[in-house]
Amino acid sequence: MPLSSEQQLELQTQLQQVVVACNERCLYFAANWSAELLNSFAKSEDGPTDDSEDTDIDDDTDAPPHGQYLNHDPKEARLEARELRRFFLAKSLFDCREFDRCAAVFLPTQVPHSTSSPQITSPNRVSFSSSQHKPLAQVRSNGKSVFGSQPAKPKASALPKNLSQKALFLALYARYMSGEKRKNEDSETILGPADGPVTANKGIPGILALLEEYFNARGGLQDITNSQGWLDYLYGIALLRTKSDASAKQWLLRSVNLQPYNWSAWLELASLVGSPEEMQQFSERLPRNIMSLFFHIHCSQELSQQTPEVFNALAQMESIFPRSAFLQQQKAMLHYHGRDHESALQIFDTLLKEQPYRLDGMEIFTTLASIASDVDKFRPETNCILGNYYSLISEHEKAVLHFRRALTLDRNFQAAWTLMGHEYIELKNTQAAIESYRRAVDTNRKDYRAWYGLGQGYEMLECHSYSLFYYQRAAALYPGDPKMWAAVGNAYAKCNKTANAIQAFKRALVVGSHIDTSSSFGSSAGNHDPLAHAVGGALDPQILYEIACLYEKDGAWDEAAAYMELTLAQEEGAGEEGVGEEEGLGVTQVTCRARLWLARFCYARGEWARTMELANELCQDGWEVEEAKGLVRDVRGRLALAEEEEVEG
Repeated sequence: MPLSSEQQLELQTQLQQVVVACNERCLYFAANWSAELLNSFAKSEDGPTDDSEDTDIDDDTDAPPHGQYLNHDPKEARLEARELRRFFLAKSLFDCREFDRCAAVFLPTQVPHSTSSPQITSPNRVSFSSSQHKPLAQVRSNGKSVFGSQPAKPKASALPKNLSQKALFLALYARYMSGEKRKNEDSETILGPADGPVTANKGIPGILALLEEYFNARGGLQDITNSQGWLDYLYGIALLRTKSDASAKQWLLRSVNLQPYNWSAWLELASLVGSPEEMQQFSERLPRNIMSLFFHIHCSQELSQQTPEVFNALAQMESIFPRSAFLQQQKAMLHYHGRDHESALQIFDTLLKEQPYRLDGMEIFTTLASIASDVDKFRPETNCILGNYYSLISEHEKAVLHFRRALTLDRNFQAAWTLMGHEYIELKNTQAAIESYRRAVDTNRKDYRAWYGLGQGYEMLECHSYSLFYYQRAAALYPGDPKMWAAVGNAYAKCNKTANAIQAFKRALVVGSHIDTSSSFGSSAGNHDPLAHAVGGALDPQILYEIACLYEKDGAWDEAAAYMELTLAQEEGAGEEGVGEEEGLGVTQVTCRARLWLARFCYARGEWARTMELANELCQDGWEVEEAKGLVRDVRGRLALAEEEEVEG
């Protein structure tokens, strides 16, 4: 959907303004994302760059001055002008990572966070008595406290009068960042005793109390006339960190409707989307603008949804932003999740050539180790790339070391948690693997690899009901991978749920092959199995063998024999009917076990010719030779005895 020149100019103006607004509020990731988007329009429409521009700049222009965000609220504009000098000081302190000093510029507090106490009071003994903070008390029901070092009952600082929304946001965001900084310091080592949910951001309850007071004084959630959307975003992430997902969703939806170009708010909202159905529910309450399409693309990529609608949305966005690295990254990840690794690699290679210093989303690569190290050794992506490299050459201890370094730099870097879990599985450290996968799921509930890893960990501990639950979550998130359904089937089998296991294994076969079946398993016309004619290595012989064994366990001997025959059929080529030149899998250990099973089955039914054929093939293949020779001798003896009886008769 190409934009007109007026629409493009309006979009550029909005992006310019939001870059300035995000920078003013120290939301640097959102500012960076918007600035990249602003510079990704087609070159022909952008005109010459600043370096090649020779013409004079007109004095009269409608664009806002550089570094200035136009505030359309006269009252807010007057407040911002009055506190401008203090705002410059606060922002400078934030940029220097002096978060407490930054917050104190606008929200002075009597008790510094750093005040030490000779006797630390238990967090469970700290409570609030003020009736106006009831929702905050609910937040504290888990026993966490903001000021654990104070034996007296803490009291939220009163909101100063005549403070602009921009100043209040910066002060509260500085408090939030201060809490995150102390949380990381208190967490100490990765996977240590203080790491994880045990250590919380102690600044969040106070932030929630102040914002609750602020919004209650302005009409609450329903009244949007007095809000710019930034404080709504901050309230949403504070609620999200306290696991108040329902309330967080409401405030984040309100934020993206009021301030649609704040990409950080969209990302927090995306973390609450757990399925395509939930994404559809969200779409009904989203603003009707271009950012909703970006949100749809991002969520679809995280949910591994390779649908025509997603690629159509990508094509529409690329027609507007043909040089967008973000869109190229999303397309590459969609191909990667769809197991089209060649296309994904081509897109990433092109992106790397165009932007050689950009490491975002490159952590799945193993070939960029030297390049990433030269760009920045202290990026989480760099350490993930190095960890992947060492994992590839089976140096799992070194891989774990680099993944831990990545997490030391950013404890919310979800890919590192998942990859470190894989390495602990290889090292047979099941408990560490399970904890790593749990942290990955806490960070991103849509990562099917982490759910699958949890299933693996509990399977190694022989907790099959737990592993079944996690495998089901992985299969629900990524239904297009036969590996997920095979794991579900195996877990069902371990739980003695034979019928469910057979259905899951058959789903794995259909997903993993190119067979098109519109009917459910076992319900096609004539009661023929839709998989019955698959030959030439189209199906996984191991899964076929597992299905046959389950039928045997259930006493369905004919079905078991049919699937054993189907397992044997995977050795053959599919060129018999001129379908193609593909060859079968050839003789494997699984097909030999199926051949031995069929030989025994035919022997039990007195089918001596078929038994001899199968047993001789086993002798030629070199698998189970002794038992095959025994069957041959036995069958020959029975045939000789039958001939003697016929002669005597």
